[in-house]
Amino acid sequence: MKVELAARTSQTGNSKAETPPLSPAAVAAPSASEDAPLLPDGGVRRRPGCGRFAQRSDSFRREVGRAAAETFLLTRLTLTLLRYLGVGYRWIRQFLALCCYTFLLMPGFIQVVYYYFFSSQVHRSVVYGDQPRNRLDLYMPTSTTGLKPVVAFVTGGAWIIGYKGWGALLGRRLAERGIIVACIDYRNFPQGTIGDMVEDASQGISFVCNNIASYGGDPNRIYLVGQSAGAHIAACALLNQAIRECGEGDTSSWSVSQIKAYFGISGGYNLLNLVDHFHRRGLYRSIFLSIMEGEESLKKFSPQVMITESSARSAVPLLPHIILFHGTSDHSIPSAESQAFVDALQQHGAKADIFFYEGKTHTDLFLQDPLRGGRDKMLEEIASVIHSEDPDASADHLVVPVARRLVPEFMLKLARRVSPF
Repeated sequence: MKVELAARTSQTGNSKAETPPLSPAAVAAPSASEDAPLLPDGGVRRRPGCGRFAQRSDSFRREVGRAAAETFLLTRLTLTLLRYLGVGYRWIRQFLALCCYTFLLMPGFIQVVYYYFFSSQVHRSVVYGDQPRNRLDLYMPTSTTGLKPVVAFVTGGAWIIGYKGWGALLGRRLAERGIIVACIDYRNFPQGTIGDMVEDASQGISFVCNNIASYGGDPNRIYLVGQSAGAHIAACALLNQAIRECGEGDTSSWSVSQIKAYFGISGGYNLLNLVDHFHRRGLYRSIFLSIMEGEESLKKFSPQVMITESSARSAVPLLPHIILFHGTSDHSIPSAESQAFVDALQQHGAKADIFFYEGKTHTDLFLQDPLRGGRDKMLEEIASVIHSEDPDASADHLVVPVARRLVPEFMLKLARRVSPF
């Protein structure tokens, strides 16, 4: 703060120079800096630390406020979720099983987490919308020559614990095959319900379609992948977009025609058949119906049911090639769900195929098999479909280093036995 001082007189003797009256600002100024030392020329020495300290204090207050707001939000959401869950033995048992399952796979998880946070090939938390969870992670191939095919991936998590970071292992494996992977995050329950999740996924897909070229991706070769609950959410977003495009006044920023194929991994597509099944496995009917916005909305968010309705039949031909993967020993979502969806799609004129994996569980295809290393049949199938439409297709695209094992086999087998999925 500048302090004005009266000019000193150069006269000697007893004569005194008259001091002009001070302005109100000058009168008030000394009180604010009365302890500031004078410079030889009569100025005031400023204290540089004061300004920085004030800035740091303001920044600290903002950070504390932001942390307090986020803590309050997380606490409120947790309490809301616990109120829905209640104190039931099923979900407590599932939680304990999840802890054991995570512990057994920890050697692999640690390596994947290290890759996620420290690899230069991962671009984390790219903003695609206005909501707090509207973020996505990008996994980039090492080669930067030419435009790369792109996978938009929607992770699973029972509509409650989904997170974009769950796609790190899949993103790494596909990036090794020359494919850019965008893992889309979305609001979970109770922060949002199924309508919010589908809206977020659609907005994330739109971002990929319209912005991936700036990251080296080919906007004409975009593929949609979903796993478990993410397969359901992605299928809803895809079908809803096709229905909108059949109507009038569609102003959306992406088109179904931009999606070359949809891959669904261990998904459920008819919620009417899954309510009681989930209830028996600990996802109680009351909370599941709350996630799905009530029993009357189950048909609205069941892709298998939607394609049979007259309002959606004209949208089915717009759908891209649908390819589903499912393990025959999946207890979380029976493999019959994927078969029924494929049958309905084919019956109404869509191009759809299904791959069954004998003896595989709900998480084998997505977690245990990639952690095991070596050949991964499902990932090879996805990569072969993607590269089959590559204008520069060659065998080199499919030649990748053999993935090394991340978890010992005995730990994988124990994890399979205690898996809550």
